[in-house]
Amino acid sequence: MMNQLLKQAATLEKSPGVYIFKKPGGTVIYVGKSISIRDRVISHIRAKGTKSQDISNAASDISSIPVLSELEALLLEAELIRKYMPRYNSASRDDKHPLYIKITTGEEYPKVLTSRKENLKKTRYFGPFPASSTVKSVLRQLRRTFPYCSQKQITKRTCLYSHLGLCNPCPNYTNSLLDLDLKLVLKAKYKSNIRKILLLLSGKTKRLEKTLLGDMKAASLGEDFEKAGEIRDQLRKLSYITKPYEKVGAYLENPNLVADIRAEETAVLRDVLSSHMSVSTSISRIECYDVAHTGGKATTCSMVTFVDGEPDKNLYRRFQIRRVRGIDDYASLKEALSRRLKHLEDWGRPDLIVIDGGKGQVSAAIDVLHSRSENVSTLREWALDIPVIGLAKRLEEIVIPLPDGSFQSIVLGIRSPAVQLLQRLRDEAHRFARSYHFKLRMREFLPRK
Repeated sequence: MMNQLLKQAATLEKSPGVYIFKKPGGTVIYVGKSISIRDRVISHIRAKGTKSQDISNAASDISSIPVLSELEALLLEAELIRKYMPRYNSASRDDKHPLYIKITTGEEYPKVLTSRKENLKKTRYFGPFPASSTVKSVLRQLRRTFPYCSQKQITKRTCLYSHLGLCNPCPNYTNSLLDLDLKLVLKAKYKSNIRKILLLLSGKTKRLEKTLLGDMKAASLGEDFEKAGEIRDQLRKLSYITKPYEKVGAYLENPNLVADIRAEETAVLRDVLSSHMSVSTSISRIECYDVAHTGGKATTCSMVTFVDGEPDKNLYRRFQIRRVRGIDDYASLKEALSRRLKHLEDWGRPDLIVIDGGKGQVSAAIDVLHSRSENVSTLREWALDIPVIGLAKRLEEIVIPLPDGSFQSIVLGIRSPAVQLLQRLRDEAHRFARSYHFKLRMREFLPRK
């Protein structure tokens, strides 16, 4: 039986989601979650613990539902446990005292807390939520986006969460200030965070997103780019947090929802680009490039590849930049792309190239694609047809080169399926480039043999 389960596990997705063990007859006996379904299920089957062995011995079938994020997996797991009451999920199943999220709106510095009862006036309650672990996980995600205070009493010392950036501005610090003007500014910022949390928990996400977009544009026009970047990050995290509330029920109705969403993302991106440039009827394979260095040292460039909206790590490549000295992202990008174009036949040809950056980076990439080189002369004409775009971080602008040499910048908003696909590409390219860069830097500190 174990060998049969292992064969089934090998066919599961290596992506976030939930997995379901069933005994003969289809009865659900265990529901679990993981950021990699396949790896978690295999380790579950091979585990030596009594509970894991009991589950494996009793199960005859394993199914899975892939989702878009780890947080969605957590919420979907809770929903399935409530629905099926599996025998081996006793800890979650027996959570008989539901939690509320409460916000003490009647205080000078409102707090965000959890409660088992609705018994206070001038307090907003949200819930009840059957799984307390789910509530706490959601609040942890929420706190990273809109920092808040969870202390019951205001003291004279800043709290631990303040040092971690999770209580900012800290009411303890704000209340101790003698500068009244600064005190008012920080108090207003804190209350703004609370208002945003209330909007989010009330389901008014579109209104909250519109408010943040307005604040970001105002900060950008006022050349307060640090504040604009902070709000941009809040918008990105907000999109991540709010997805699960819309999708959990849909995952239950359509286990293939992730594949459908990925197809929609690719289709929307193609429609957007086709209005401004020539693109393939199918942009199934997309490559994204990013440069990483520290002050021009140990410069690297990553190439990550998504196929049908999902990362294909077998097609990832990384380049150690050798010919560029000092800080020169454009030259580093050119070197990496030049080396990549020598492998169009053996590595394959992308339908689209995405560059992490704006007009300068896109121009550098186009220069490489359109240049003449004896080493790749037989493949250069093939490379000329590969469309290139950029994703500029400031406002998540899609930068599209036009035939006359100018550029078209498009802001679609963070909820656009096309932007979400490009963001995942860009973030993965950034992660891959940084990891290789740090590896090279570590070599510098190790003694040579």
